[in-house]
Amino acid sequence: MTDSISDYLTRVRNAIKANHRIVEVPASNLKKEITKILFEKGYILNYKFEENDKKQGTIKIALKYHPVTKISAIRSLDRISSPGLRKYTGAASMPRVLNGMGIAIISTSKGVMTDKEAKNQNVGGEVLCYVS
Repeated sequence: MTDSISDYLTRVRNAIKANHRIVEVPASNLKKEITKILFEKGYILNYKFEENDKKQGTIKIALKYHPVTKISAIRSLDRISSPGLRKYTGAASMPRVLNGMGIAIISTSKGVMTDKEAKNQNVGGEVLCYVS
């Protein structure tokens, strides 16, 4: 597999379409940081990092749904930068997702953060994905 981030996003998208409560994905440090951001911004209910006998371990993500309508908190997950076509942005030209209603997850020199945090710290980087 060449793009583990798109695999992560696809597993979460497929779990949402199938109305699963929990999804398991192979762990990496970048995926852990993306999961933490999704939890902090309220897109997922909870997460758990599990260490196995294997090197990388797994991440268990509890997806968040509206209690009455059963609609997921995550409306869309879009991979922006891919291994064959990297997308970078500067601090001055940060992308706005759904006119500020969504977030862009950006990998910067100071770590993985949202577009708003990167703009506040005046750093640019690779745009990993859009979440809305």
